[in-house]
Amino acid sequence: MFVNEAGHPREARNLLRAFYPAMRKAGITRFRFHDLRHTFATRLIQAGVDVYTVQKLGRWKTISMVLRYAHHQPESLRGGAEVLDRLRRENSTKLAQLSAASMGGIV
Repeated sequence: MFVNEAGHPREARNLLRAFYPAMRKAGITRFRFHDLRHTFATRLIQAGVDVYTVQKLGRWKTISMVLRYAHHQPESLRGGAEVLDRLRRENSTKLAQLSAASMGGIV
């Protein structure tokens, strides 16, 4: 919901009266007001905001609806892959240390 300076809801038709002329003036075509909702979800998810928070901010009823709106780019998934790689290295080190410690106790 969009509000004015006094906190009162703005009427949708007034938003659209400003939105579409601004789009024409900027030379932007094939973009609907509703597309802003997709941009909102996508940018938050790509910035690392958790899905539950995006759901609440965007007032979606279900996580599955958020996932319909949020569009990942391949590069936005890199952080998750890097975390998995770091965890793999840490676990490999811990396993090696445990193995060495257990071997030291056997004569």
